[in-house]
Amino acid sequence: MDIPRPSFVRTRRIRRTLYAAGAVVLLVAITLGVSRLRPAAPSVERTTVWVDAVKRGPMLRQVRGLGTLVPEEIRWIPAVTEGQVERIVMRPGAVVAADTVILELSNPELDRQVLDAEMQLKKSEAELANLRVQLESQHLNQQADAARIEADFTEAQLRAERDAELVKLGLVSDLNFKISQGSAESWTKRRELEQKRLAMASKAIESQLAAKNAEVEQYRALCLRAGVAGVLQQVPVEVGQRVAPGTNLARVANPKRLKAEIRIAETQAKDIQIGQRATIDTRNGEVTGHVIRIDPAVQNGTVTVDIGIDGALPQGARPDLSVDGTIEIENLKDVLYVGRPVHGQPQGTIGIFKLADGGAGAVRVQVKLGRGSVNTIEIVQGLAVGDQVILSDMSAWDNVDRIRLK
Repeated sequence: MDIPRPSFVRTRRIRRTLYAAGAVVLLVAITLGVSRLRPAAPSVERTTVWVDAVKRGPMLRQVRGLGTLVPEEIRWIPAVTEGQVERIVMRPGAVVAADTVILELSNPELDRQVLDAEMQLKKSEAELANLRVQLESQHLNQQADAARIEADFTEAQLRAERDAELVKLGLVSDLNFKISQGSAESWTKRRELEQKRLAMASKAIESQLAAKNAEVEQYRALCLRAGVAGVLQQVPVEVGQRVAPGTNLARVANPKRLKAEIRIAETQAKDIQIGQRATIDTRNGEVTGHVIRIDPAVQNGTVTVDIGIDGALPQGARPDLSVDGTIEIENLKDVLYVGRPVHGQPQGTIGIFKLADGGAGAVRVQVKLGRGSVNTIEIVQGLAVGDQVILSDMSAWDNVDRIRLK
């Protein structure tokens, strides 16, 4: 028969309690250990990131902006009288001379006078031709009179000289010599007066012809002409449109003299100065230039900078062509710099992933930036020469400080 042993039962209970307590302690230890482990670093494809090395040396500071080519010489041609656009003869892009007719205007109030004006024009042209013939005939007569007076003057001069010699020889009396001398002086004065009269006649002919020409041109005033040679850029009116005096009807520009108007972000324009070198990219070639004007006003967050072109423009350059402009600000001699990060701003501080573990991973470091350029930026603090950093957009990993590169 079995004899109960109370000590054995107590021992078994104690052993079970110890086992349970040990299991609890082990579970707590495992939990604490796991909680203290760092999460695994996310993986990033190396081919998807842009890596650059920190360097020391000269750095050229530049600013860049978009813009257009515009003519340096522009002429707006206004309407000189009220009228209605009847016909547009030339369209934008046409090469025009000073006397090229661009469009024709009519004035409804003068329509009833058009036929009379045409007849008057023909009449005035005929009168102009007749007046020219008459004036030329009068001028020829005056020239003939002047020639006769010139001959008489020469004869009187020779006679006076002859009598002067004869007086010395005692062959002619002093009275006869004085008569000859007085005649020569009289012809001298007549000669001078006739020359003045002939000159005044020439001026009178010019003024009379100018007046008649003005009368003729009065009947041609309803044709708008270019006034200067160049390329017609704009005709901002349509057929049938009524225009008031002073309304701009056309714009003509010289296509051989162009400049670039570049729009620079206001935060980058503070260091731009007149005379700084610049490069203009027309997509068909590049040309050098220099800053000739800086707009004092800011429009839509940009400052307009005019670039004068120093060399010949590439083929295809024309007004309103879109271009890229790069202006050289200064050349820094010895600075620590790197390629410009996507979100890096001058004089700011950003977090950048620096390659570690032989390039197998990258850790985030805080970097203080200095002066910036188009493609590079100065490093003030946080990196050293030879450090390799990721410059591409890493905002998707803002919540981690370490990544693995595959």
